Amino acid sequence: MKIDYSNLEKKINIKFKDRKILIKSLTHKSFDKINNNEKIEFLGDRVLGLVIAKKLLEIYPNEKEGILDKKFASLVNKKTCLKIARDINLEKYILTFNSGNDKIKIEDKVVADCCEALVGAIYLDKGFIVVENFILNFWKENIKKS
Repeated sequence: MKIDYSNLEKKINIKFKDRKILIKSLTHKSFDKINNNEKIEFLGDRVLGLVIAKKLLEIYPNEKEGILDKKFASLVNKKTCLKIARDINLEKYILTFNSGNDKIKIEDKVVADCCEALVGAIYLDKGFIVVENFILNFWKENIKKS
């Protein structure tokens, strides 16, 4: 099964220098136990957290830490990551043991994790400024609602 990742790159407006990083970020451990997205997801979670924390401090410089923490938690949780992933149709690009079987829905947690892994992949391939712009663009509505 061949997946056309160029459509995803267009949707997120980022052309990867090394597409292998993008593919790895969307590879679940059920598809490949060794070359999968777990470590990139770990990194992406931290990068997402840094960008969101920085933005919240800019928007709410006089807010108490407890309030910022609640806003932060709502912006980086699995529910929000799943919403972002669904907005960009990320599940179409995820490699799992059942890839190609349209009848089997990919679990929400896997899709949300791939969103974090995508953040990590963008950071690895393009650097902090590009990933920060990606996050601020795709999380914009959620940040406004916070």
